[in-house]
Amino acid sequence: MRAGISRRLAHVCGLIGLALSVCVPARAQTTPPTWLDPALLDEARKEGSVTVYSTTNEEEGLPLWKIFTDATGVKVNYVRASDSQLLARVLIENRAGQRSWDIMQTANVNKIPPEFLLRFEPSEARHLAPSAIDKDRRWYGVYANYNAPAFNSKNLKAADLPKTYEDFVKRTDFAGRMAIDATDDAWMTGMLMHYGEEKGEKLLRDIVAATKPVVIQGHLAVARAVGSGEYNVALNNYLNLTINVKLSGAPTDFFILDPVVLFYGQVGVSALAPHPKASLLAANFSISREAQT
Repeated sequence: MRAGISRRLAHVCGLIGLALSVCVPARAQTTPPTWLDPALLDEARKEGSVTVYSTTNEEEGLPLWKIFTDATGVKVNYVRASDSQLLARVLIENRAGQRSWDIMQTANVNKIPPEFLLRFEPSEARHLAPSAIDKDRRWYGVYANYNAPAFNSKNLKAADLPKTYEDFVKRTDFAGRMAIDATDDAWMTGMLMHYGEEKGEKLLRDIVAATKPVVIQGHLAVARAVGSGEYNVALNNYLNLTINVKLSGAPTDFFILDPVVLFYGQVGVSALAPHPKASLLAANFSISREAQT
């Protein structure tokens, strides 16, 4: 029986090997995870808790940070809001000298004034791509965020979709039935980098004039609105959210156009962290193999 289970496990690992770099049976790990720095752990336990500001929804964020609490005994105070809300909150709290948050995990940590962020070098950063490490060591990439248009596959056929971004200029039939998130400045920056500022700005203005996209607050809201058929197309959205809505059974999918803009979700530590050791340990956990898996 054990041999049969082992063979099946090996087969499953082989099937998903492209998705995960390691496949380990539950609870098979006997050594402490590499992110669990003993020098930080004792002090973090004395501090007792860590406050995480994040844009990750609670359904994903809370189970992730439970792994951290189970391994360390350190309680996690999880504060979830949008990028713009968290950024405004951080600016107000830091200017008031409030020691309110320990780490921030969003797509816009790089927009926080650098003096608000601690310069640090987590041990797990050695596994990251160089582009996922801030040159001043104030933030580190937690996840790669790919951007792509999405569509409602019940209302539109894949064969009828634009083949280039220039094709959107011709799609006046999308007017009022296309959405985009209000905070897609990272995607817009990538477009301008690809096309050049003058050509890229003209293209975006022409797309807006032809399609009159509806501006929505929240990338998940965009994904759900396209999935429900409220809108036929998203000019851009986070690819993983389109996939999440598709996996829930909604008739939606993404389509790839050049360029595919990539940016990183980032983690940074507050220079005024009320729990300095726990914050360093938590940041190291967030970029570790265990957290990524």
